[in-house]
Amino acid sequence: MDPSLLSDASKRLENALQYVSLSEDVTERLKYPKASLQVSIPVRMDNGSLRVFQGYRVRYDDTRGPTKGGIRFHPHVNLDEVQSLAFWMTFKCAVVNLPFGGAKGGITVNPKELSRLELERLSRGYIDAIADFIGPDIDIPAPDVYTNPMIMGWMMDQYSIIRRQIIPAVITGKPISMGGSLGRETATAMGAFFTIEAMLPRFDRSPAETTIAIQGFGNAGGLLADLLARAGYRIVAVSDSQGGIYSSKGLNIPGIRQYKESSRSIQAAYCEGSVCSIVEHEIITNDDLLTLDVDILIPAALENQITSTNAPHVNARLVFEVANGPITSDADLILESKGIKVFPDILVNAGGVTVSYFEWVQNRNGLYWALEEVNQHLKHRIVEEAGAIWQTSQDLKVSLRTAAYIHALNRLGDAIQSRGTRDYYVNTVKRL
Repeated sequence: MDPSLLSDASKRLENALQYVSLSEDVTERLKYPKASLQVSIPVRMDNGSLRVFQGYRVRYDDTRGPTKGGIRFHPHVNLDEVQSLAFWMTFKCAVVNLPFGGAKGGITVNPKELSRLELERLSRGYIDAIADFIGPDIDIPAPDVYTNPMIMGWMMDQYSIIRRQIIPAVITGKPISMGGSLGRETATAMGAFFTIEAMLPRFDRSPAETTIAIQGFGNAGGLLADLLARAGYRIVAVSDSQGGIYSSKGLNIPGIRQYKESSRSIQAAYCEGSVCSIVEHEIITNDDLLTLDVDILIPAALENQITSTNAPHVNARLVFEVANGPITSDADLILESKGIKVFPDILVNAGGVTVSYFEWVQNRNGLYWALEEVNQHLKHRIVEEAGAIWQTSQDLKVSLRTAAYIHALNRLGDAIQSRGTRDYYVNTVKRL
C-alpha cells in the first residue's frame, strides 16, 4: 500500500476548499484523525500454535455524530489505509446527510487461510482489544472487505459479553436474527444502481444501448451486475481477482454469479455448458477490463486501480466508483482532461453506510422495517443527494468529485462552526 494514500485522498479536499467559504478551523480539524488505535490480537490456531495479528481502528471525525465505518480483513491492511478509508467515510456520511462521522477498521490477515474457528477467535479477539474504543454512541463498526454478517454477529455478541448486556446497535451488518436490517447486504449495490438510474437520463442514453464493464465481482459488484442486467443494461465484461471475461454481445450475469459461487472463479463460468449458456467470449485481465471501449466503467474492487499509468488508456464515457478510492488524484486529472465523467465513491457506494444507519435506527427504536421500506428510504436519499451534487457540478463547472466534496464540506463546516470558530471568538473579544 502506498504510504501516501491519505495524502492523496486529502488532495480532493484541497480542490473543494477553493469553492467554499469556511473558517480555517474547519480545515484544521479535518487535517488529522481524531483518534487512531493499533492493537495486537493473539489467536490460538487449530494446530495449537499462537499467531499474533495486527488490528486497527480509526475514528476520523465525530463533529456530526458518532463515527461509522467498516472492518476489513485483508493481507494489505495497514494504518495508512485505514486512516484514508476513515477520511473518506467522514465525507461519505456528510454527502448523504447521515448524523455520523467517519471511521474504519481492519486486521492484517488473509482470511482465506483461516478455519472458521480461527476466524471466530480472531473476530472476537479484535473486539476484546477495541471494546473501549467503540460503542453505539461512540463508534459503530460494520462489514467491509472479506467480512460478512456472521463475523459482525460474532463481534456484536462479544461486545455484549464484555458489557454484560445485549447491545445490537454497536455493530451494523449483522444477521437478521441478531437485529440486522433487511436490505443491508444488498445496500451498496442498490445505492450504486439507484445512482446510475438517476444519472443516466442526463446523458440521453437508455439502458438497452448502454454497455458496462465491472471490475470486481464480489458482493457489491456481482449484485450490481445482476441488477443492471435485469434492468436491460448490456454487461460486456466482468472480472475478479483471478481475471475476467469479455463478450461484446453481453454476458449471462445470473449464470456467472451462480457458477462463481460454486467455483470461486469467473473465468470458469463459460467453460461448463450445463451451468450457463455459451457465448463467444475472451479471457481478459483486470487491466484489460479498465481500458475497454464501453459507456460505463465500474471499478468495484480495491483502491488505486486507475492511476496516472493506465488512466490515458481508459475509454469509458462514464465511471461510477463502487470501490473506495479506485482512482488516484493524478488519474482524476487525466480522466477529466479526456472528458470522462467520474461519479465518486463517496456518493456511489454510500448505500452501505446509509442502510447501516437505518439498521442503527431500528436497533435503537426496537422497530424494524420491511425490505420495501428500506429500499424506498435508500432510493429517496441517494437520488436526492446525487441530484444536488450534479447541480453543484453544473453551477460551479467543477468535476463531480469536487462537487461531492463541496456538498459534504458545507455540512461539515456548518457543524464545526456551530461549536464556535476563530471568527466567532475574535469578534466577541472586539465587542467586549
